[in-house]
Amino acid sequence: MSRRAKKPAAHVLWVVALPFAVSGIIHLVRPGVFTPIVPRPLRRWDRTLVVASGLVELACALGLVAPKTRQPAGCASALVLAAIWPANIQMSLDLGRRALRRRTPRAWIAFVVSIARLPLQLTLIRQALRAR
Repeated sequence: MSRRAKKPAAHVLWVVALPFAVSGIIHLVRPGVFTPIVPRPLRRWDRTLVVASGLVELACALGLVAPKTRQPAGCASALVLAAIWPANIQMSLDLGRRALRRRTPRAWIAFVVSIARLPLQLTLIRQALRAR
């Protein structure tokens, strides 16, 4: 296998697998961090969804590390990233409302960072789909 063929998989490992592993652990250890960003129509199941998404993120991270499961894990990771995008949108909406209410530099920075993060999700999806 050529060096060029190996690079996308290694890149995906760091760009997608590492954040998934860290986020998955936080989902399980401190689910309360994520329950506020569950979209409003799904709030009835917020804790269950947070724990389930944490387990799925960990499974995807592990799948991306193992060469035999890297490609299906990449597809699964892309689906997970697409599925959690509404939570990131909800977080941006909530942070925007908070920034308007508080009008502090810290609140505005949090809002701007959350908005900047939204297109990053598309980049992560693209990287996950490159897993080989």
